[in-house]
Amino acid sequence: MLLSIGACVLPPVDLMHLSRRQWKTLLAWLDISGMALYFSEHLTLLGVHDALPAVIRQRLQQNMEDNAKRTRGMVAESVVLQLEFQKAGLSYAVMKGLSLSPVAVPRPELRHQFDLDYLVSESSAPEARRILERRGYTLYSISGNSWEFKINETPHVSMKDLYKDLPYRTVDLHLESEVSEIGSRLERSVQRSMFGISMPVFSPTDLFLHQTMHVFKNVCNGHTRTAHILEFYRHVRTRYADDTFWYELRARTKGNSSARLGIGVMTYLVSSVLDDFAPQTLTEWTSDRLPPSVRLWVDLYGQEVVFGNHPGNKLYLLLQKELETAGIPQKRSTKTSLLPSALPPIVIRATHNETFLTTLARYRVQVRYLCSRLLFHVVEDLRYALELRRWRKYLERLSS
Repeated sequence: MLLSIGACVLPPVDLMHLSRRQWKTLLAWLDISGMALYFSEHLTLLGVHDALPAVIRQRLQQNMEDNAKRTRGMVAESVVLQLEFQKAGLSYAVMKGLSLSPVAVPRPELRHQFDLDYLVSESSAPEARRILERRGYTLYSISGNSWEFKINETPHVSMKDLYKDLPYRTVDLHLESEVSEIGSRLERSVQRSMFGISMPVFSPTDLFLHQTMHVFKNVCNGHTRTAHILEFYRHVRTRYADDTFWYELRARTKGNSSARLGIGVMTYLVSSVLDDFAPQTLTEWTSDRLPPSVRLWVDLYGQEVVFGNHPGNKLYLLLQKELETAGIPQKRSTKTSLLPSALPPIVIRATHNETFLTTLARYRVQVRYLCSRLLFHVVEDLRYALELRRWRKYLERLSS
């Protein structure tokens, strides 16, 4: 049985003739890419799930059951937090995750969600922090306008526990400035009845734009997750015939070259690995107007971007240079990306009164992470240097 790319974003593979080792490799990719649950659901819809080897079928089914329970746990936590937010009169909105269903995600339990994200006004942020801390969360880090909180962090989570409903939780608060060039997304938020409560979520255009720019940002930084590509595809297909939506999105992004380039890159990228899935009311002002060099990058590296293995590569630096020429500045230089001047962040921080074994486990995780990052930089820097020469030749042909 040959599984082709289409409704499910997967490289073509003959599932009935895979060896045990090949299944192990495929399952690892499915887990890391976020595609395992979508893959299992797709096979069920095709009516071929039972044709899989028993051990594979049982493993996928267990993933589905575990993630359904995990999703219920995250939903319950989100409801508790939001009721506290609402009781305190905070200005907030749910971001990503649960709000992507059903336009981009058929059912919440099919998405492997890592954390809970909320947009909050700057004036509401201090009280939101107090609510989280009363709940037992600890402020883990602050990066720009994002505050990351964690609770019940463990030294190491096995891949076998990836889908389980563990007590470990992460909540991200994203602060919205009182004055913004794009206006207030909080003021444009709409109420949706979900999971027994009424919760504020982004307006339809804000939801699409935020999802697209989030995936685009990951593509530009070499952190693409295939599941996010599929979710973007589904979001566009859901809105395909909604011309009013596309006209409103076009008006919303007028004068915002970064947004239009981001939408264009994502639309052209997905089209390169799937089909011409987007309506002309979207493509005529986005992907159809991409700079030739950006389209060339997608043509050459798009397949690898979508189907590549963790931890990725540094070929995104070639794209960053072309986007910078088109008006999107790099947030850090190519030199810094190739030769980082600082050690990677701490994977797991120490806690009060932790045992010696816990400390040992933390250091083991950190050392393993440092070694993997060092190997990644050595290998991918060399590959980038070799590919840069080839890329320059392609650009010369393009301009001639």
